[in-house]
Amino acid sequence: MRPVILVFAKAPVAGRVKTRLIPYLSAEEAAALHEQMVRHVFRNLDQLPAVDVELHTDTRTDAWPEVKVTRKLQVEGDLGIKMHSALVAALAAGRRQAMVLGGDSPDLPVEYLTGLLDATADVSLGPTRDGGFYAITCRRTHPEMFQGVEWSSPATLSATVGALLRCGLSVQVGAPWYDVDTREDLDRWTKKRPD
Repeated sequence: MRPVILVFAKAPVAGRVKTRLIPYLSAEEAAALHEQMVRHVFRNLDQLPAVDVELHTDTRTDAWPEVKVTRKLQVEGDLGIKMHSALVAALAAGRRQAMVLGGDSPDLPVEYLTGLLDATADVSLGPTRDGGFYAITCRRTHPEMFQGVEWSSPATLSATVGALLRCGLSVQVGAPWYDVDTREDLDRWTKKRPD
């Protein structure tokens, strides 16, 4: 079966998304920004014909009605539990690779995703400049692959790599990009976005 990209996105509910930007935006503006960024992620993915795509949200939502992909709900728990569950399910369904892609890097070059899918390691990670990662691609998983990882911290990527290696999984790290979490990131995206 073809690789699958699982786009992880929260429902665009005011006050629950892009909260780190609320000092600069209203809660409603932050939710609208999130909705727009995820829309751009899907537009980018249209350039990758050799993969399947799914949308995994934290709650049921009718947002992004133009996106015609399978929709699933994330399991309960922290981000590691959610990602592990989705990756395990995709691989168990016969996918040779499964990628979890966040919705916070709307102008991510598709070549970066292709690079992660072309990696030969068990796990490949797309790093963000703030210490996290925009995507994780797995050929194999392990129950403890995210053990001890603190999410949304400058050490998220390094802690994840350490956990993966302790589990005996091989790891490759791809090209760095940014995600929209700060005023500087917001300004960068605002200048680049086509609409």
